[in-house]
Amino acid sequence: MQEDSLQAVVVGAGTMGATLAKLMAVHGVKVTVVDTNPQVLETSRLRMGANAAAVSFTTELKVKKNPDFVIESVTENVTVKQKVLAQIEDGVAESTVIMTNTSGIPIDDISSAMRIPQRFVGTHFFNPADIVPVVEVVPGSHTEAPVVEQTCRWLRRLGKRPAVLNTCVPGFVANRIQHAVMRECLSLLEKGVVETAALDDIVQYSIGIRMALNGPLCQRDLNGLDTHLNIARYLYPDIDARQEPAALLEEHVAQGRLGAKVGRGFYYWTDESRARHQAQERKSLQRIIEIATQHSSGGEP
Repeated sequence: MQEDSLQAVVVGAGTMGATLAKLMAVHGVKVTVVDTNPQVLETSRLRMGANAAAVSFTTELKVKKNPDFVIESVTENVTVKQKVLAQIEDGVAESTVIMTNTSGIPIDDISSAMRIPQRFVGTHFFNPADIVPVVEVVPGSHTEAPVVEQTCRWLRRLGKRPAVLNTCVPGFVANRIQHAVMRECLSLLEKGVVETAALDDIVQYSIGIRMALNGPLCQRDLNGLDTHLNIARYLYPDIDARQEPAALLEEHVAQGRLGAKVGRGFYYWTDESRARHQAQERKSLQRIIEIATQHSSGGEP
C-alpha cells in the first residue's frame, strides 16, 4: 500500500458517510462516496462544503481502481449490511481491507456470509467523524492481525486515536458505557429525583467536564480506589439494573417524541435551534479536544 496515495470508498452517504469522506479528503485520501439515492448524495456533497471538490460521488458501486480501504456506513441493519458487503467483495481485490462503521452490531454477525472475513474489521467512528478523535477498532473472530495493524496505521494518518478491542461484544465499549449511564439517568427521572435540565447540568458540568481530561479509570486512581470501593459497596444495590428499556423511553418513542429531528424529545426543538446547537457543538468540541489532547496524565498503565 502506498501511504502517500491512499484510495478509499465510503458506501453510504448519510451523516456519518459525509463526515468520513470529509475527514479523508482533508487528509489527502482519494475518496469516492457511493449511495443509491442521488438526493442523499447531493445532500452529502453540500454538507462537505469546499471539501467536496476533492471527493467523487456516484450511485453505482463499481470500483474502477482497487481502493486500499472500503468503509461500509449504511443503516444499522445486519441484512442490509450483508447485501452491501457482498457487492463490495465482488468489486474489489482480495487485498482491499473492508471496514464497517457499525455502532455495535457484532462483527461476526455482519461478516458471516463474506468470502474473506479475514480482511474485515469494525471501525466505529463517533459523530461528527471528522472531529471526534477516537475510533473503536473491533476485530471479528476471523480478522487477521495485520489487517488490524494496517487499519490503525491508516487511522493515525487521519489524525485519529485507534482504540483496539480484544473481544467483540454487543455495543462495543462506548455504547455499553453510554447506555449504562443513560439507564440510570432515565431511572432518576422516572423516580422524580431530579428534573431534566438539572440532570443535564449535573452530568455535563461535573463528571462530563472531568471525563474530557481523564478517563474513568485514571480518575478513579486520582480519587483513590479505596474511596471508590467504599462508595460502591453501599451504592450498587440501589443503582438501576433493569434488563429492559425504561418505560419513560418507551413512552417518549410511542408518542413520537424522537428528539431534535422531529422537534420534541426531552426538550423542544426548531430547525433553527437544532442547527444553531449543532454548529456551536462542533466549535466547542474542537476546543475541548484541543485542551484534552494537551492535558496528559501522570500515570502509565
